[in-house]
Amino acid sequence: MKRRDFLRSTVVTGVAAGFTARPPAARALARAPVPVPVPAFELEEITVGALQEGMRSGRWTARGIMEQYLQRIQDVDKSGPTVNSVIEVNPQALELAERADAERKSGQVRGSLHGIPIIIKDNIDTGDRMQTTAGSLVLAGSSAPRDAFIAERLREAGAIIIAKANLSEWANFRSSSSTSGWSGRGGQTRNPYLLDRNPCGSSAGSGASGSANLAAITIGTETDGSIVCPSSVNGLVGIKPTVGLWSRSGIIPISATQDTAGPMCRTVTDAAILLGALTGVDPRDPATQASAGKAAKDYTSFLDAGGLRGARIGVVRKGLGISDKTEKVYVAALAAIKDAGATLVDPVEFTTLEHIRPAEFDVLVYEFKAGLEAYLATRGNAVPHRSMEDLVAFNEANRDREMPYFGQETMLKAVKIGPLTDLKYRRSLATCRRRLL
Repeated sequence: MKRRDFLRSTVVTGVAAGFTARPPAARALARAPVPVPVPAFELEEITVGALQEGMRSGRWTARGIMEQYLQRIQDVDKSGPTVNSVIEVNPQALELAERADAERKSGQVRGSLHGIPIIIKDNIDTGDRMQTTAGSLVLAGSSAPRDAFIAERLREAGAIIIAKANLSEWANFRSSSSTSGWSGRGGQTRNPYLLDRNPCGSSAGSGASGSANLAAITIGTETDGSIVCPSSVNGLVGIKPTVGLWSRSGIIPISATQDTAGPMCRTVTDAAILLGALTGVDPRDPATQASAGKAAKDYTSFLDAGGLRGARIGVVRKGLGISDKTEKVYVAALAAIKDAGATLVDPVEFTTLEHIRPAEFDVLVYEFKAGLEAYLATRGNAVPHRSMEDLVAFNEANRDREMPYFGQETMLKAVKIGPLTDLKYRRSLATCRRRLL
């Protein structure tokens, strides 16, 4: 199915029968509405380059583009099929678009992203009139005191943040039995290809909104799969950058070891444009020091149609056999990679990953508690809840709104652990590093 056809052809069938045996966390998807016709959209599947050419030629203005995307959000996300991927629209979007037009008229074009609408995940701080909540009601009503570093870089590049995307609450690190794309504040995000299917990963809203053409490009964050999984199931190009290529300051954390934000776009070229625009050394994130002198400002220069010639690519077979349709697509993709000149190492077994999972989880829980409490301290008096214990107590007191489908087992584990100086944390981190080297 082509992405441009998905909302016109989506039909929810067998919902009542299909979900009766599933756990409560999955049943939120069962209430998907039957789609209605979606109005035609002039900018459907358009690229960053085409938008720039349209603004250069005078066909469009940044304000006109913004108006179309705001209407698209209303048509696709908030009425009709209700993908429900946007948690909040920027009330200053049109004002910012007009400013971008004025700059262009005066001869000041900041770069490839000038005037381009972007949706970012709601765990990325913006020091404006939008909230940053990670989907939790505990942070609802409060705004961050300043932009995250990557939000600053977006504004410097001329991009316009049109909205925040819904996500799996706390980036899917509250419970071991959660459903992807659900948050207490935002509700359930749906896969735009089939509205009663999982949008995958904590960056579910970024994936669904990008695929549904609610903005030109989107940004997600990943600890373990939260960019690549929603990109995969929503038909996008997702990149998890090397940790430190993009700054993490001003992003609600899970793991200082593994977290990073990254592009989620409809084309490889758009993803490369966005990747280069947001690199840079940030004093607030020491990990970015390693990128000094190594990061590029324009990754489109590395795009090469013949780039797979001579490459050796490992093929993971574990997990196949679940769906004949999926397996056919997988086999066809392998054939295309081979035809492009790559050598396939088939199969590859990653036995090391199984050995480090318990140690990795320990590292994540320790870093989650330390990092989240440090982040909450930056929000000032606007957020009275400062500790993991405070968050757990809030969720319990608001169980009907925060835990109607699943609990908070991961947070309960985090409450019981100590600081990053604990021997258990240091040993677990050493185990992960040793096993992966």
